[in-house]
Amino acid sequence: MHPRPAVDPRTGRRTDGGPEPDRLALLARLQGEFAAAVPDVAPDALVPACGDWRAAELVLHLAGVHHWAAGMAVGDPSRDEDLPAPDLAGPGARHTLAELYARHAADLRATLDAAGPDGAARTLVGDGPASFWWRRQTHETLVHLHDLHAARLASGPDALDAVGVAPEVWGDGVDEVVTVFQPRQVRLGRMAPLTDRIRVVASDLGWSWTIGPAEDRESVPDATLTATAQRLDLLLWGRLTPEEAGAVVGGDRDAARRVLAGPLVP
Repeated sequence: MHPRPAVDPRTGRRTDGGPEPDRLALLARLQGEFAAAVPDVAPDALVPACGDWRAAELVLHLAGVHHWAAGMAVGDPSRDEDLPAPDLAGPGARHTLAELYARHAADLRATLDAAGPDGAARTLVGDGPASFWWRRQTHETLVHLHDLHAARLASGPDALDAVGVAPEVWGDGVDEVVTVFQPRQVRLGRMAPLTDRIRVVASDLGWSWTIGPAEDRESVPDATLTATAQRLDLLLWGRLTPEEAGAVVGGDRDAARRVLAGPLVP
């Protein structure tokens, strides 16, 4: 085990002098796996833990997010418009979805590569470098790749072995939730400021984070929540329950439950 990397939430880059992961290579790999899996899933298959979302909606969502994020990464507001819905009638719907997704995935990668990590961008936390989107779109794709396999298998827990990335990648996803999304949810009025404080621990990495009142992060937590980095990330994203994640809860279980009810992510 090694210390948890220190990552700047504004840039998505390390601040501790450690090596940067090759995020574009990982993004390309995850996008490729997503596109390859689309034809294996019925377009009307329910996506577990995502309300009444169907697989077709999931694919169109991720393609649209890639399209929008490419515009954000280069400051192009013309890409803020939703993508037109394709014709999904007939037996070719799965391949139509796969081709549409692959097209927007490739466009995103090309845009991010051309912008470079230092390109001027709009981000979720204000103006910043395009490297923010290198990280953000990697984790967007990772979580939705799990969703797609969960739709194929009709089970979130059964899809845990379907996405093979290093625990450190999932741990970076946890870090993004804690340092980017949860504070943003409060800032946008989507959730009330937290009054409980919990520590979440990635058991396979030895990394930990505190979620709670920003001014009191160093105090003793009300509860601890321990699981592998993958299960912890999917738990914070609402894809698994604590029971499905095999999470070990210590301390005040009600405090842990209230924090997880956030909503911590959009």
